[in-house]
Amino acid sequence: MLRKQILTQGPTAPASPLEEKDIAALATVLVTSETAEHPIDHAFDPRRGPGGSRWRAAELGEQVLILAFDTPQTIRRVSLEVEETEVSRTQELAVSVSSDGGQTYRELRRQEYTFSPPGTTFEREDWALTVEGITHLQLRIKPDKGGKPYRATLTSLAVQ
Repeated sequence: MLRKQILTQGPTAPASPLEEKDIAALATVLVTSETAEHPIDHAFDPRRGPGGSRWRAAELGEQVLILAFDTPQTIRRVSLEVEETEVSRTQELAVSVSSDGGQTYRELRRQEYTFSPPGTTFEREDWALTVEGITHLQLRIKPDKGGKPYRATLTSLAVQ
C-alpha cells in the first residue's frame, strides 16, 4: 500500500522557520538618538514593509544602535528594512558582534543602499550568519556616504 500525505504548505516552505528573538525580553537597546515621533521601539514592532513604522535619529550624521543581550546568544540571521521616501542618498550599514561584553567588535556585514525617491525607496536585507556566544550586536548607520547632513532611519531590525 502506498503511503501518502497531502501537504498543507508548498514543498518549498521551510520545515521549521527560525523564530525571531524577543528583543524586549532578551536585551537592552542602546541608541545614540531618536525622535519623539519615531523612537527606536518602532524598529522592533510588527509594522514592517513599505509604509511601516520606523526609527529616525534625532541627530544628523552617523548613528549607533547596540543590542546588549542579558545572556550570550546564538544568532543565525539578521533581517532589516530601510525606507527613504524624501531624499536621494546612499545609506551605509555595518553589523558587528561582540562576545566579550562589548569591549571589542567583529564586523560581519557592511551594506549600502542607494535611495532615489520616488523610484527606489525601500530596501530589505536578510543575512544568514551563525555566531555563538554573542553578548552585543552593533549596527552602525551612516545616513549618507556623500557626507550630506541627513538623519539615519531604520524600518525594522530582527534577529533570529
